Amino acid sequence: MFDKKITTIQFSGFGGQGIVLSSVIFGTAAVTRAGYNAVQTSSYGSEARGGQCQAELILSKSPIHSPLSDEVDILISMSQMALNQYIQRLKPGKMLIIDPDMVQRPERPDLDIYLASATTTAIGLGLRISANMVMLGFLQQLTNLVTQDDLFATIREHVPSKFLDVNLEAARRGILMAQQAEIPVEN
Repeated sequence: MFDKKITTIQFSGFGGQGIVLSSVIFGTAAVTRAGYNAVQTSSYGSEARGGQCQAELILSKSPIHSPLSDEVDILISMSQMALNQYIQRLKPGKMLIIDPDMVQRPERPDLDIYLASATTTAIGLGLRISANMVMLGFLQQLTNLVTQDDLFATIREHVPSKFLDVNLEAARRGILMAQQAEIPVEN
């Protein structure tokens, strides 16, 4: 689905959801295992937890000449405030992935909108903060920018061992959720 030269992904939510870690894991898998060049930037509010947070990832098989992009191809939003702020950066006709437990679906018929119940799934696994891993699995399955094996190997490298099993299961659940997802939600 994403075979063009450059793919831009923006992860957004609030501090404590693992937004930056998500972009680091996906970017690391893309660079170290899938042969992409990548640039990752992030910003977050001054609050330790609960403030707005976003991370942008640019992936390309050729050199990347700018660390910033005006628009993105994929927006992942895990909070309403973040969606409200960043949705205008999403190119028409591109992919929006939202957690319907945290975000209301926008009225944007020009987007492919996918619902990933990451928070509910993570709570069911007993670790709410693994919702970001559900989103990573969902993203991997929809885009195939990296393989499942590459994503799992990179998660193993970045997640503390005491949380590893639940985070791997969260990513698996995200993959299954994407496999069962309707082709985009009708607006």
